[in-house]
Amino acid sequence: MSGRSKRESRGSTRGKRESESRGSSGRVKRERDREREPEAASSRGSPVRVKREVEPASAREAPASVVPFVRVKREREVDEDSEPEREVRAKNGRVDSEDRRSRHCPYLDTINRSVLDFDFEKLCSISLSHINAYACLVCGKYFQGRGLKSHAYIHSVQFSHHVFLNLHTLKFYCLPDNYEIIDSSLEDITYVLKPTFTKQQIANLDKQAKLSRAYDGTTYLPGIVGLNNIKANDYANAVLQALSNVPPLRNYFLEEDNYKNIKRPPGDIMFLLVQRFGELMRKLWNPRNFKAHVSPHEMLQAVVLCSKKTFQITKQGDGVDFLSWFLNALHSALGGTKKKKKTIVTDVFQGSMRIFTKKLPHPDLVESTFMYLTLDLPTAPLYKDEKEQLIIPQVPLFNILAKFNGITEKEYKTYKENFLKRFQLTKLPPYLIFCIKRFTKNNFFVEKNPTIVNFPITNVDLREYLSEEVQAVHKNTTYDLIANIVHDGKPSEGSYRIHVLHHGTGKWYELQDLQVTDILPQMITLSEAYIQIWKRRDNDETNQQGA
Repeated sequence: MSGRSKRESRGSTRGKRESESRGSSGRVKRERDREREPEAASSRGSPVRVKREVEPASAREAPASVVPFVRVKREREVDEDSEPEREVRAKNGRVDSEDRRSRHCPYLDTINRSVLDFDFEKLCSISLSHINAYACLVCGKYFQGRGLKSHAYIHSVQFSHHVFLNLHTLKFYCLPDNYEIIDSSLEDITYVLKPTFTKQQIANLDKQAKLSRAYDGTTYLPGIVGLNNIKANDYANAVLQALSNVPPLRNYFLEEDNYKNIKRPPGDIMFLLVQRFGELMRKLWNPRNFKAHVSPHEMLQAVVLCSKKTFQITKQGDGVDFLSWFLNALHSALGGTKKKKKTIVTDVFQGSMRIFTKKLPHPDLVESTFMYLTLDLPTAPLYKDEKEQLIIPQVPLFNILAKFNGITEKEYKTYKENFLKRFQLTKLPPYLIFCIKRFTKNNFFVEKNPTIVNFPITNVDLREYLSEEVQAVHKNTTYDLIANIVHDGKPSEGSYRIHVLHHGTGKWYELQDLQVTDILPQMITLSEAYIQIWKRRDNDETNQQGA
């Protein structure tokens, strides 16, 4: 019994060993077959079966050694290469794989240019952070970051939107693969985000009348572009439109190099006004816009911030108050002072006058500068005529300009005293602004004077308003109208529109928020003009407008 049991136990152990060896050999065979599969797949296309030779051991082990190399290469492609690494690879004669991949991004056809809008504040739509903001070029939304847990990365995985633009560096990236896209077909997008102008282009702006075509097919004239009324900011839109059509001011802000190196004290927010105004100018005059209108959102946010909420987007303001504050704020932000240091604002708009004050016991004479001249309207009639209608009075422009002839006296009243003032101009600026005083405030409400001012569009000679000794110095005193801001409706609820002369075509256009229409010069004089900008003629200039 004992001998049989021993033999059985020996047999069972031998059987176990054989089965194990058989299993292991089968496993090795399966692994070999798996390694040979790529070769078989390549030979499958031909019907002739080729007898496979036995491969040497070194060849069999090759695929296992290739795997880590591929993994390293992929990791290198995903991570952004540093400059030294790129140089080393270029010296070794290897093709830069990241550069090759980036030039052939498969997702460029998913970009939707019709939803791209770079007029709004550059902050993440989720975290509301300005730092490291990216625009998704598929849906147009802004997201922060590019790393694994960033909002842009999550958005790219969740919605399969892969092409992103860094709003600060203007570089394009593909997420979640995280490689830079280098493609010349994307240059139109960077130009819309940050338009640039050469000196030659700026010089030709007033000489050409070329229409531009927006991405949606609409045509527009650069500079004659509607501004979006976000809620009640049409008063600011009209002033910004008028200033954007003053050539010297426009040319200065179209070229960022003119003001980007101006030194300001640390923590000064007023320079934001200069930057935003420059950006708005470049967008208004951009010949390659995706749409035929511009939103002044960032510009108006800077206005709200710098004016400490005196002027707001949601509340109707006064055009003259805004113009006065804006010109002075621009002047000080550009480093200008009241007397000594001049800027582009004072070079274009600042004139001077003498003010004679009859005051007891001593009369007073003051030399003062001005940015604009306030013209007083005669009082409107209180009673209706026999046809039960109010007469809309009319007054010639030269009648209300008589205030500055040095003879006409105007009475001013304060709580303490009354005194008379006379005004005489001593210097006429290249661009003269008239503000027609339509609104009078009393203790109870604001009242609007509807008097229509009759003015010619061209050939307004102001020589008679200069003092005699100054007349010889001023060779040119003839002015032509280039912008006319109109206020319609009630004082607090009314709306603003503007008439603008396009220098290239010599035609007049009416702009009211997003609406742009051409208008006859004769129709301009029938409106309730509120602010006007006049351009002084140079020696070689003739009347282009034919009005």
